Amino acid sequence: MTIHKLDPKLDLVLERVVDVPPALVWEAWTKPEHLRHWFTPKPWTVAHCEVDLRPGGTFRTIMRGPNGEEHDVAGCYLEIVPQKRLIWTDALLPGFRPSANPFFTAIVELEPSGKGTRYTATAIHRDEDGRKKHEEMGFHQGWGTVLDQLVEYAKAI
Repeated sequence: MTIHKLDPKLDLVLERVVDVPPALVWEAWTKPEHLRHWFTPKPWTVAHCEVDLRPGGTFRTIMRGPNGEEHDVAGCYLEIVPQKRLIWTDALLPGFRPSANPFFTAIVELEPSGKGTRYTATAIHRDEDGRKKHEEMGFHQGWGTVLDQLVEYAKAI
């Protein structure tokens, strides 16, 4: 289902089948009131979340660490295919304005799988250093943990 030709030197991928239907995964990904419950690995929390679900619209989170440190991530949606695909990037700010510090583009793809969802998250980087840095930051563990948190939360929606 992936729309992007993967390059293992530049891309990181997390793929899993989860026991939550695509509609609930979509809901958790596209509504700030849901995102704030699962989007960052605990004990971190989401202090602020903005979603303007349209191409050029805002995707922004402020993640807060257990010691009060904050990480502000702002980006722009590129593509929205309801219950199938979200693409956003921090290379562009809302309204397609160029960002000063681009890091990656994310593709989240959802595909029905039995009563659940085949979930594929791809992080696309501009160079090998960016990919390596993201991997060393804990991409697989972090994105895997938040997917577990999403599933747990979605089952309670």
